Amino acid sequence: MNGHLKESAESRDQTNENIFLFAPNLIGYTRIILALASLYFMPLHPRRCSFLYSISCLLDAMDGWAARKFNQSTRFGAVLDMITDRCTTTCLLVFLATAKPAYSMIFQCLISLDFASHYIHMYATLAMGGQGESHKNVSASRSRIMNLYYTNKAVLFTACALNELFFIALYLLCFSSPLITPALLQPGNNLATPAEPFHPAPSLLFPSPFSAAAMEMARANKMDSTVPWILTIVSAPVMAFKQWVNVIQLVKASKWLAEGDRRERKKAGLGGKKRA
Repeated sequence: MNGHLKESAESRDQTNENIFLFAPNLIGYTRIILALASLYFMPLHPRRCSFLYSISCLLDAMDGWAARKFNQSTRFGAVLDMITDRCTTTCLLVFLATAKPAYSMIFQCLISLDFASHYIHMYATLAMGGQGESHKNVSASRSRIMNLYYTNKAVLFTACALNELFFIALYLLCFSSPLITPALLQPGNNLATPAEPFHPAPSLLFPSPFSAAAMEMARANKMDSTVPWILTIVSAPVMAFKQWVNVIQLVKASKWLAEGDRRERKKAGLGGKKRA
């Protein structure tokens, strides 16, 4: 009985709208479906994968537009948008780490920086700014770079789009460029045949069709490297800027949390001098 009354009281304090079916959130679900489809094609089909992945990323701008257009900005939508961004980028970086084990530590560090900086920034915003505060509301007094990044839609879109483009281009290079993939230096007409005992067939060298070496061989020379290299070079400076913003975000959020800790300790009378 008490539980029913409590439920009724709570229901009177909110609308009967289904937040999960708001237009920007439906776009968010579409992004997830497209990202999952791109993962299916990621190992061996670069064109299909990059097309689906790119559409998923471009829809990131559409959900924000829909939220403003239909006045459907929600905290759930903001979190859905952020975790979709983090997860899609991470999935691509995981593939790059497995396809290029020599550079895996770099990709692992990028994943860690991306997750850590966004998590601590979101947590600091909620803990220090209150529940109604958006993680995109960063004052210039706290950080001019982050204020520019989050308040200027052109800067935010360009940074996010070209950051993703850089990693998509690296992904495409896994299927094209011998400068990135040493195994691709082998001429195509020198493939071994079963009739040569000292040069066994690839199926004998790689018993598992899903081994790293077998997948490397399967990706060989699927596309020309010219366009991926151009995209990589053009987007590299913006990718570096995005990682710099992530570092600033991590540092500033850490300092903001530390400020709150010092205030709490002062209120509790724990901020005195150390005893000798």
